Amino acid sequence: MMKTYGYYRLAAATPQVRVAHVEFNVDALVETMKTAVSEGAAVVVFPEVCVTGASCGDLFFQPRLQKAAVQGLQRFAAETAEWNAVAVVGLPLVVEDALYNVVAVVKQGKVLGLVPASVLTGKRECYAARYFRPAEELRVETASIPGHGDVPIGTDLLFSDGADLCFGVEIGEDAESVIPPSARLALCGARVILHPAAAPELVGSAVYRRRLVEGLSSRCVAAYVHASAGVGESTQDSVSGGQALIACRGRVLAENERFSRNNGVVYADVDLAWVGNARQSEGSFSVSRAQEMLPPVRFISVGETDNRCDLQYAYLPSRPFVPTAEDFESQCEDILNIQAAALAKRVEHSHARTMVLGVSGGLDSTLALLVCARVCRLLGRDNACILAVTMPGFGTTGRTYNNSVAMMKAMGVTFKEVNIREACLLHFKDLDFDPALRTNTYENVQARERTKILMNLANKTGGMVVGTGDLSEVALGWSTYNGDHMSMYGVNCSVPKTLIRCLLEYEARRSTPELAATLRDVVDTPVSPELLPPADDGSMEQKTEDILGPYDIHDFLLYHFIRYGTEPEKLRFLAQKAFAGEFDEALIDRTLRMFLTRFFRQQFKRSCVPDGPKVGTIALSPRGDWRMPSDACEELWMSQLN
Repeated sequence: MMKTYGYYRLAAATPQVRVAHVEFNVDALVETMKTAVSEGAAVVVFPEVCVTGASCGDLFFQPRLQKAAVQGLQRFAAETAEWNAVAVVGLPLVVEDALYNVVAVVKQGKVLGLVPASVLTGKRECYAARYFRPAEELRVETASIPGHGDVPIGTDLLFSDGADLCFGVEIGEDAESVIPPSARLALCGARVILHPAAAPELVGSAVYRRRLVEGLSSRCVAAYVHASAGVGESTQDSVSGGQALIACRGRVLAENERFSRNNGVVYADVDLAWVGNARQSEGSFSVSRAQEMLPPVRFISVGETDNRCDLQYAYLPSRPFVPTAEDFESQCEDILNIQAAALAKRVEHSHARTMVLGVSGGLDSTLALLVCARVCRLLGRDNACILAVTMPGFGTTGRTYNNSVAMMKAMGVTFKEVNIREACLLHFKDLDFDPALRTNTYENVQARERTKILMNLANKTGGMVVGTGDLSEVALGWSTYNGDHMSMYGVNCSVPKTLIRCLLEYEARRSTPELAATLRDVVDTPVSPELLPPADDGSMEQKTEDILGPYDIHDFLLYHFIRYGTEPEKLRFLAQKAFAGEFDEALIDRTLRMFLTRFFRQQFKRSCVPDGPKVGTIALSPRGDWRMPSDACEELWMSQLN
């Protein structure tokens, strides 16, 4: 069996059924199950009361239909016995002379458990309470199913494979109650909530269900699978749409097109190992678990499944920090507003007359310059209070120099140029250092010279130094300690390289043609500290990504390592999937090793970074989300890659 690293393929099925036609319905269930199994699904969820159809009305009281439903369940179990996947199917079931709306959990020909619906109403188009009894009236813990013996029944059942899969079931209107069963099930250990349903279709109901599923999956810190009755259920005054949804932690991962007249299945590859990890650090989840008086639950083993999860249906963007196309404008604006609001507060509080920053013509300093301009608008100041300094050194190329000058002039800031070459040569002399040696001394003297100039200019003008370093550099320690590492406020400290490119493109769309052209050229310029001399033709010789590996990969690794606690072996697996066809496996492996080594060994720099705004879910400030000892060893993580 392939290693899936905690991922499971979950499926929501909407078969085409006929009202009260059990034989036809079971055929449709089996055929749909076959399709889902062929796609490698580990768990398949069918709609509520799908064996008979949920629209049977008073026919539910007919013994003929009741018996046929049980026989249908028996046949479904028998005809799916060779498939090693869990199926969840709904049917009416008589227990102690009372009729219940139950869901049967079936695997390899066995009915493992029965879960009855808890919330039954009789309002408007819903008549469940007319036919079924609520779960709380159930007085037994088992129900007899011919051929399967006494099967556990109750709302206290959790089903587990002994690894990362643990699921509970809530049915129909259970999900809409004030305190839905899913809340208790999640607190008791369910990482997946399955929701068979059969609500009729109304204007706006699809949006409502989507929001409901998003909300429940978020609050429960869980995956949530919803499968609703299809159009075959439509009868008299009600219409069914067959909506299927799979979500995890507030994000919809898969959704079908409603009103299909065919058997349909949607899939999502969900990282249930991450769900478990997230619950450890999710404060509200652990507090809720401690506060609730949780009743005992019964765990039922489902055994291993043929979970062929190759991440074909996983939500696995290669640039996780980058906004989606639909959210691009709003998220970019939010980020820039957060940055600007934070810096404006610090400028006001410190009574700074100027904002001083070095502008190199690279990504980071360009974003910081744009944020400073926003601060001026917020505070009603002229851009002239921005003191932007270009400091050409031994590695400065004409491309970056010209771009920096063009931007500063286009934005109307106070422009200053300080050539650092002579000062650095004098310092080399003081150090008895041969500048022909291209060591880190050669590089860092320049970085510290620039920081000294900015700090002194800030003192001279009654201002503050705005730091330009980004999250990607903070993670890797790619900065000169107490050089470009230090400022009075690090406005880009939680914005990674991949996101900065998006923010510059967003600003380019809103700028004059001249400034837009410069911003786009900055985006296209290779990332470099420009501390080593350029090539003979004047082009950039020192390129950061040639040394560290692509920032696209580093940002991906950072996101999954911090957000999900992903282990190195799994990081490599995910990166290979996300960047398939873009970067080869050898480069991914080298970059991963570089990431782990530098992330651990450079923590001492992160222990004393300046203040700066948190804009997303990941930040490395020692005063915020990330508390790490400076002397932690990476061997435990690196050993998994050997």
